[in-house]
Amino acid sequence: MKVYVLVAAAGRGQRFGGPTPKQWMECAGAPLLSHTLDALAAAPDLAGLCVVIHPDDSPLYEAALGRSPAAAALALPPAFGGATRQASVRNGLEALAPHAPDIVLIHDGARPFVSPALVARAIAAAQRYGAAVPATEVTDTIKSVEGDRIVASPDRAGLRAVQTPQAFRFDLILAAHRAAPRADMTDDAAVSEAAGHATHVFEGDAGNFKVTTMSDLKAAGERLSPSLTDVRVGQGFDVHAFAEGDAVWLGGVRIPHDRKLEGHSDADVVLHALCDAIYGALGDGDIGQHFPPSEAKWRGAPSSLFLAHAVERVRSRGGGIAHLDVNLVCEAPRIGPHRDAMRARIAEIAGITIDRVGVKATTAEKLGFVGRREGIACMALATVRLPEG
Repeated sequence: MKVYVLVAAAGRGQRFGGPTPKQWMECAGAPLLSHTLDALAAAPDLAGLCVVIHPDDSPLYEAALGRSPAAAALALPPAFGGATRQASVRNGLEALAPHAPDIVLIHDGARPFVSPALVARAIAAAQRYGAAVPATEVTDTIKSVEGDRIVASPDRAGLRAVQTPQAFRFDLILAAHRAAPRADMTDDAAVSEAAGHATHVFEGDAGNFKVTTMSDLKAAGERLSPSLTDVRVGQGFDVHAFAEGDAVWLGGVRIPHDRKLEGHSDADVVLHALCDAIYGALGDGDIGQHFPPSEAKWRGAPSSLFLAHAVERVRSRGGGIAHLDVNLVCEAPRIGPHRDAMRARIAEIAGITIDRVGVKATTAEKLGFVGRREGIACMALATVRLPEG
């Protein structure tokens, strides 16, 4: 039996919130998807896996796959998602079709706790039934409501909470997707049912939860890496002078202005200070050591590359970014209107939630080079968590 896994990771995270979809968020020192791929790759007897991603997320996918060598050995080229989860899964199934799978397991990219035992049960159920999904008993009392009024109390004895991986004979589920009467079904069991197939349940796993909210992400991080107890704080400082231009780059955001900042790269004083703060927390040199201004390849480079490198240095040591905080000192431009955009962009580059980023600004009361509007200064602090030892 040729068993392939299809991982749905093209969502944009509307329920999760924040600028970065949850599958790319840092969790216990790596993107959440990396942990899901690690867990799947630990299961025996898989012929391969295909991840469905958003077309804009290819660099994020490559970074996540790079953190999971075992999954990389199984991975086919990613498929690109569609407008809905259902459309994305169909695209993935079409990408798998040339490999002629016998069984396909369709799994959520935001479920990092899938166990080899659950995968084995899924494969066995697909072989036996053709269409089967993992399910757990419902322990809470469930109510059907209209507005704020209860209209029914279903008997929970007949209810189940459905998980992934959902398991199917490949030809069955591909044909069901191709014949689906609509494109808004929320799981593949519904697609199978709509095609008239009897879809069975098998024993799920209460620990196989899906990361849906910020609190879920925090809980997943604590479960995956409960020992990030080495807390460090680093500081960074940077200054750039003004030159002729029409905009400045601050915190990864282009802000129209009557000058620009002079520098070898894009002269983003905020991201440069953050880099040095992170490198300082690691005892890992400074930005000039990692990206020498004497090297022509960094001329005009976006400073987002530098910050992403600093963050990756933390992750490579099994750690994570706990908080980033910057304080700009400038007379102009005004920072307030751009503060949240800067926080969102820094959070996106660092793979953390926006509530872990602080951006503040003050003037120099017309004192010194800043007061004379000759340039901008920035101070930054980075708090990182590393494993002990």
